[in-house]
Amino acid sequence: MYRSKMKASDAWHLGLQVMPVHHCHPHPSKGPVWIIMLVCLISVFLICGYIYPSPSFSPCYLFSSRGCNPLADWIPAISTREFTDDEIASQVVIREILSSPVVQSENPRIAFMFLTPGTLPFEKLWDKFFDGHEGKFSVYVHASREKPVHHSKYFIDREIRSDKVIWGQISMIDAEKRLLANALKDPDNQHFVLLSDSCVPLHNFDYVYNYLIYTNVSFIDSFMDPGPHGNGRYSHRMLPEVSKKDFRKGAQWFTMKRQHALIVIADNLYYSKFQNYCRPGMDGLNCYADEHYLPTFFHMNDPGGIANWSVTHVDWSERKWHPKSYTARDVSLELLRNITSIDETVHVTSDEMHEVQIKPCLWNGVKQPCYLFARKFLPDTLEILMRTFSNYTNI
Repeated sequence: MYRSKMKASDAWHLGLQVMPVHHCHPHPSKGPVWIIMLVCLISVFLICGYIYPSPSFSPCYLFSSRGCNPLADWIPAISTREFTDDEIASQVVIREILSSPVVQSENPRIAFMFLTPGTLPFEKLWDKFFDGHEGKFSVYVHASREKPVHHSKYFIDREIRSDKVIWGQISMIDAEKRLLANALKDPDNQHFVLLSDSCVPLHNFDYVYNYLIYTNVSFIDSFMDPGPHGNGRYSHRMLPEVSKKDFRKGAQWFTMKRQHALIVIADNLYYSKFQNYCRPGMDGLNCYADEHYLPTFFHMNDPGGIANWSVTHVDWSERKWHPKSYTARDVSLELLRNITSIDETVHVTSDEMHEVQIKPCLWNGVKQPCYLFARKFLPDTLEILMRTFSNYTNI
């Protein structure tokens, strides 16, 4: 007969408090004792793991690769809901695109997509950035209010059919999709960058080109914020396709690979959920689709394919509704060098804890500077940026 006992000192060493177990020894007539003893021991492990979870308790990995999470966390893996017809169709299309071989181009380009109300205040700076690199980039301009006046040959006749864009509304996503669709028509465009009228480059063209063309991920910001400005914006009307545990937040300004651009254009299911149920003032919530749609979409469909940070720097230190705007008095070579040297990404939750999440910026597994672009720069900064461009971009 096999008997097993765990001393209190052993349990303490493993990080568990073992609950007293009575009547675990059945009558001999009820079957092999060792089987019943094994069942009792497993039950003890499960009960203790649920009541006293400890990430350092390695025996928990006998039962789940997640470690010692509460038992409730295991339930979704056991009982899954039935997918809707729309979900099945959507997943088939997305998986087919992601699993298809990447269409190789002998002359891969980066599509620079500008989302602007009208004339671009930093067009001269971008002209300096693009100069001499013809054939390695394409430019697309979505002007939502008025036809831009261009000064650079790289921007002339590069406007696409545009429509009205309202901050915080789904029209922001519509404009992004419109830009992607037009840029995807060129098979040489292999990476796609969304920029605003207040964005400026932080590095020279060659650095940006190599950073984006040879990356193995898309730079899409996505993180879990349990606070009122994160998951507090979620509407249960998004069920069953989008659950609260999958709802994510992130910056609007992205760069993405061609396959990712294709699945964004192909998606209608998840887009419709945000179109209908993520907008300011709905059900007393202020949900902004441009901050949640892409972060949630990629978290659900290809979480390993995104970097979870944006390569466009923005300063939220003032903790206002909008990020800090840089004036001519703010801009200096020191400021620009400080931004270009940042190699960790920071997220802060909006709940009472204000948890600061700091992670290294890994480019193909190697820690590198995080940012290629920065915003929000006001038009009066153009002169100083033009004067210092060669100095701060060659670092």
